[in-house]
Amino acid sequence: MNLIDNLGEVNGGTMFKKKYVTVITLLLVAAFALAGCGGGGGEKKEAAKDAASDVIKIGVYEPLTGTNAAGGEMTVEGIKLANQLFPEVLGKKVELVIVDNKSEKQEAANAVERLVSKDKVNVIIGSYGSSLSMAGGPIAKDAGIPVIGCSPTNPAVTLNNDYYFRVCFIDPFQGTVMANYAFDKLGAKKAAIIQDVQQDYSVGLNAFFEKSFKKLAGEEAIVAKVNYNTGDKDFSSQLTAIKDKKPDVIFAPGNFTESGILVEKARELGITCPILGGDTWESEEFLNRVKNTKDVYFSTHFDSTQPVTEMSKKFKEEYEKAYAGKQVNAFGALGFDSYILALDAMKRANSADPKAIRDALAGTKDFEGATGLITLDANGDATKTAIIKKVADGNFVYEGKVDPK
Repeated sequence: MNLIDNLGEVNGGTMFKKKYVTVITLLLVAAFALAGCGGGGGEKKEAAKDAASDVIKIGVYEPLTGTNAAGGEMTVEGIKLANQLFPEVLGKKVELVIVDNKSEKQEAANAVERLVSKDKVNVIIGSYGSSLSMAGGPIAKDAGIPVIGCSPTNPAVTLNNDYYFRVCFIDPFQGTVMANYAFDKLGAKKAAIIQDVQQDYSVGLNAFFEKSFKKLAGEEAIVAKVNYNTGDKDFSSQLTAIKDKKPDVIFAPGNFTESGILVEKARELGITCPILGGDTWESEEFLNRVKNTKDVYFSTHFDSTQPVTEMSKKFKEEYEKAYAGKQVNAFGALGFDSYILALDAMKRANSADPKAIRDALAGTKDFEGATGLITLDANGDATKTAIIKKVADGNFVYEGKVDPK
């Protein structure tokens, strides 16, 4: 006699037995139904998980508003173009997750935190502006997510951070290039320095220029050194002080907005010596201020009239089609290179795992980008050629190139 029969006997009747059998049956049916619902939900979750795994996320944190917005916009244009041309890797779709860091250090840190914690990206690209990159770098390192910088040239960006890499040259090289250009090509023996003390980029690049120029022209070669702050619009006092020192050249790398105002004002005050800057000057905002000005030179990463690889030609052709009427620029090219390098690292690693991507990036050698052949050194910094441009006939014009020694 089974358990149900026993219960029927104990309670003395078949009515109870039938009722009990009915209840048990209903309970079993309900249990199976619930199990079926649970199994279906599990299948849906697994299906959703499988769908998500078909997407590889690349995070982007760039300044799309604020003082560096023009540089960030150009960079993102290059990243988006690369994504349109190369939308898949490892058989999976690549999704861009773009966050505005608003040209502010805290916002840059917040942007990286969101990309790693909320968006769960596999790799990050950014940022225009060394200070912004330095703010986001430690967060990415702690999370174990690799970052590829497009144009942050301050050496501190990758220092002690084995998860941060970059496709641009760095300020020790850029500063040396411009010091040599001033001394060898322009015949300068005396130089004045103007720096934005709120920008790590400006302070760092000026320091390397000063060190290199003194080696060439002597310890007394820097005849003036003056400061200003981000957002300043009147440089009369700084320029008047410099004019009295009669330098052969002025070195004044900084944000394109302030730099454009500064150069324009220098010419208004009758300062005629060459004025030199860094890669941030390559923007339409700067050019619109100084296009009728002579003897303005700067270092940069790319020139569309001097393709150095087949990818240089492809980038130029595709950029002109995608952004008709816009000038092909170095920041777009660097954004483009950062994206295709990320994909190349995944292919070499045969994985989208962040650690595997990091390890592949560290081994990058002679990668063909739009801005040239990219080899990353032990610090994750690119060893590559610098381009010199000048302002002439209302445009940026190729002046020459300097290869790393």
